[in-house]
Amino acid sequence: MKRRPILRRKDLFLFDLDGVFYKGKENREKIGGTRVIDALRMLGKKLFVLTNNSTDSVETIYERLSEFNIHVKEGEILTSARLTAEYIGAKYGHAPYFLIGESGLESEMKRCGHTRTEATEAKFVVVGLDRKLTYEKLDRAARLVRNGASIVATHSSRLYMYNDGPAIATGPIVRALEYATRKKATLIGKPSPLMFRIALERAGCVERQSVMIGDQVDTDLEGASKAGIDSILVTSGIDQDARGIAMATISNVDEIVDLL
Repeated sequence: MKRRPILRRKDLFLFDLDGVFYKGKENREKIGGTRVIDALRMLGKKLFVLTNNSTDSVETIYERLSEFNIHVKEGEILTSARLTAEYIGAKYGHAPYFLIGESGLESEMKRCGHTRTEATEAKFVVVGLDRKLTYEKLDRAARLVRNGASIVATHSSRLYMYNDGPAIATGPIVRALEYATRKKATLIGKPSPLMFRIALERAGCVERQSVMIGDQVDTDLEGASKAGIDSILVTSGIDQDARGIAMATISNVDEIVDLL
């Protein structure tokens, strides 16, 4: 049975990355994306990838999508790592920071002119996914925060889609640091409205013209809802939409074509 074209009037399509286009970290497996992106190009629609991924740079993600034959432009990729670095730069200029995170986040911080430090001069503790996190590093970060540093986190997502299923994401690390210091983190990525606002502004679109396609209810769907944007749940990733937030549910991102 042919689906109703419920997305015909949407002009801006926002896509999550992990669990939607591919899954995994070291050995990524493509889920879909080529068909829908090509269809949107033909229709003249606008699009952005909104990803909480903080372990890769924008350039790395662009190259990976190209290898998967998913035709997203580099300027259409908004990552929590780059937006975190840009946020700090816009508000505070070049700043010394302590890193909980991996090379992708560090490269984006360096690109924006920030300086990594282990010393008490750190103005920020910047938090992303850190798969080599130690007690010593977390304790050091907490000491810096108690001494006056602010916490800026790439996002607060609980999980991400690994090869063999959901794995712990950045959120639990942020919660541990907040609990230890009694200070709240500034959150940049989904479900924070910041990432959605930036996408709308760069696309020149308003909320009602836009739709978010993602696999996590508490980041993709709830974040979009708070920003006034409709959403589609893709069940190839982590969640099922038990709360009825999504305007539709699909099993693969390329099924978006059937809704256009």
